Order: sequence, then C-alpha cells, then structure tokens
Amino acid sequence: MSSKQVQASTDLFIKQLKGHKIVVVGSVIAIWILYTRVSWPDSAVPLSPRPRPARKSSGSLPPKLSDLTHLLHWPLTPGDGGDFLTSTSPETSTYHLKGPAQASYALGGYLEAILIARDHRGKPKTHGYEETVTCNINPLLTGEEESACHYRDEDSGELWFCARPPTLPCDSLVGHSSGRYWNVTTPQEEALLLRNVTDKVLPQGISPIWVAKESDRSLVLSPKQLCHPGILGPKPSGFFHRGVWHSLSCSGRSFSTVDSILGCLAGHVVHMMGDSTLRQWWEYLRDTVPSLKPVDLHVTYQTGPLMAVETTRNIVLHWRAHGWPLRSLRTPVASLHSVVQELGGLAGGPHTVVVLGLGAHFTTFPPSVFVQRLAGIRAAVAALLAREPRTLVVIKLANTGYKSVYGSDWFTLQVNRLLRAAFADLRVAFVDAWEMTSSLALPDSIHPVRLIVQNEVDSLLSFICPT
Repeated sequence: MSSKQVQASTDLFIKQLKGHKIVVVGSVIAIWILYTRVSWPDSAVPLSPRPRPARKSSGSLPPKLSDLTHLLHWPLTPGDGGDFLTSTSPETSTYHLKGPAQASYALGGYLEAILIARDHRGKPKTHGYEETVTCNINPLLTGEEESACHYRDEDSGELWFCARPPTLPCDSLVGHSSGRYWNVTTPQEEALLLRNVTDKVLPQGISPIWVAKESDRSLVLSPKQLCHPGILGPKPSGFFHRGVWHSLSCSGRSFSTVDSILGCLAGHVVHMMGDSTLRQWWEYLRDTVPSLKPVDLHVTYQTGPLMAVETTRNIVLHWRAHGWPLRSLRTPVASLHSVVQELGGLAGGPHTVVVLGLGAHFTTFPPSVFVQRLAGIRAAVAALLAREPRTLVVIKLANTGYKSVYGSDWFTLQVNRLLRAAFADLRVAFVDAWEMTSSLALPDSIHPVRLIVQNEVDSLLSFICPT
C-alpha cells in the first residue's frame, strides 16, 4: 500500500474516532442533564407526588371494636360449684310446639317451639339467655337508682332506666313487658278517686226531653266550613244523633259504605302511632274493607308494627305502638320505635297521613313525663310540616277511661289538655275521642264499642276527604 493510501486511511480513521467521541460525549452530557433535571427540582417542571403511607382499609373496625373476643364471654353458671350433673342434659331436656297440635300444617306456615332445659338430675334450669329486672322512666322505681342501666333515645333524648342485671351487661336488653302499677297518687287523691264516691248515679235527674221528629233532619244543623287542619274546636265539639256523630266545628261526612272508604283512602299511606285505642281504628278499617289485606309481619300483636294493604287502590295502613312506657306482652325492644324516630323517617306529602294517639299509658306517671314526651313529638311534627306542609297530621285525643284510679277520667283530662296545648299553634287536626266516648249511655270501657270507633274513623276520613 502506498504512503498516500495509508495517510488517507489514517485520516479517515481519525475522523471516525472523533465522530464517535462526539457521540459518546454528547450522550453522556444528555444523560447528565436528564439526571440533574430529575434530581434537582425545577419550578418549571412539576414534580410527581411522593409516595404516601398506605391508609387503613375502609373496612377496618373502630378502635372500640378492635377486639371482638369479649363477645365470646360466657358467664359462669351460678351456684353449680363445677358439678357436671347441674349442666344441661340432652337426656332430660324436652321441647314441644307452642299451642295445640294440628293434624297438618300449611306450607310456609309459622311454628314456635318451646325448649325446656333440664340438668342431669331432671331439674329444670333456672338460668341461661334471660334475666328479668324492673325498668321505669323514673330511676327511683327500678330499685337500684345509683347503678341503674341508662338507655337514651337518640332521636328524642329521653331516658329509660332498668335495674342492672345480676350478671349480664346493660347492652343485653332485648325484651320488654309490662309489670305492676306503681302508686302515683297522694292520700288525698286516693280518697277522691275511691269507688264509693265515683261512678254513682245522682239522686235527682232530668225529666224526659222531646227533641224533634226523627224524620225532620233539617233540625240537625251542620257547620258549612269543611274539615281542615288548624280548625278550632268548640265546646262541646259535637253530638250523637241516631248513632252518627255530628261535629260542631266542621261539616263531617259519613263513610258508611266500603266504596266510600276506599275512594277516600285511595293513594294514601296512613301511619298510625299510639296505643290500643288507636289500633282499634286500624282494626275497624281492616274488618270493614274486605280488600284491605293484613300482612303478617311476625310481631307481637299488641305492639306491632301492623300493616294492611289494598293494592288496586294503592292504600297502605300502618299501626305501631309508641315507645315505652307501654303495657304489653313481651316484645322485642328493637320493635319499640319512638314516635320521634318514626316521624323523622317520613318525607311527608299530599298522600301521607299521620295519626297520633297518646294518653292511656301515661296516666300512671306524673304529668311531667308526658310533657317531656310531647315536647319531642311536637318538634318532630313541626319539622315534618316544615319540610312538607301538605302532610296531614291528626291527633286523636284520649278516651274517657274506666273507673280504675290509674285510668281515671281525672288523669285522662289532664292528658287531653296537654295534648291540645302542645299542638295548638300547628296545622294539625283533632278528633275529640273524649267527648265521643262520653256522650252515649254505654258501659265504661277503655276500648269503646264499634259504633264509637266507626264515628272516630269517619272524623279522620272527613279530614282526609273533606269534600
């Protein structure tokens, strides 16, 4: 190879080498610039967020529930001394169906079995999943004022007290039933309410009074204004004529046929909350309208909730007892909703009717207890009418009672005065059951006969359907 060719090759190699160095150096510089821009923050370059500690799962338990093993605690068997023979024996324990046995049962029927646990000696067990204690609105009457269990209604703020169970915790309360009456009268009141001075016929009466011919209906005057909430009730509020109650405050209607009742209730949901005298309204409609079908909710009948529906006219009737104080058979505590709680869950509207019946179960307590209950209910009614003014709210006044001291007309009169005063400035309707139950010569009963209940329901329907 000539010297010129060697020189040319050398020059080409040097040029290629220089170009390679330039590429390598340029790559290094580019990498270094990229590194510095990533490593050193620049206001013009947004930084990606730094990783944060993982949050606790939304399904984690609150601190107070972090240890659930306390739920597995089983109390020691009282008085057995560790004797095996006092434990429950499968040989001596028995069970049977509640109620008389039937030859056959319908598919889907409801059966209740009773288990009688006995120990190995055949002795019935006297302890297990129940402890009975005294409960009351007044903690002094529970027998254990200082250590009583406190139960607070989250909606109304009212308190209920129970004596602390021997072994079970306070939060194990599951059932309620009525106990004995506590004396709420003073010696002077007891003397005034004894049977030897009450329920007596006065020695002098009034001669028979001729009113009018039965065919002359023009003499039975009826007010022209329609029945509506907020209307003032005169004294007396009405009268009976030929078995029909005639209101003196508004032009009440008589709903004597099934079609008239259905036509009025069509498209309405009626919520009744109160005592058994209000449950009579629910029962009257159930028994009078054949197409109103009750739904078995598998609850204690005395406390409810009860429901009946008429699907072709879109009618729903609810009834449930107000919360404690309540005289009833054993019922789950979870079923005892307060009126405030129920009202708070209603949206209201033109198709919603609320009927409240309070009184009979409060006559065994001082009036201050009833006043406190009314304060919460009044606030709930006011809130319901504020969010939906077209809701109809009807207050059933308490019936005249029976001649028991604890259900006397004297206590019931106080209840009705408080009821009227509590709702006087709200657009609610009143059904004066007091005067309806005292205007006919019928035997005393806390639960009036069907004729009176029918007229009470007619008064309700007159407010729902005034025309």
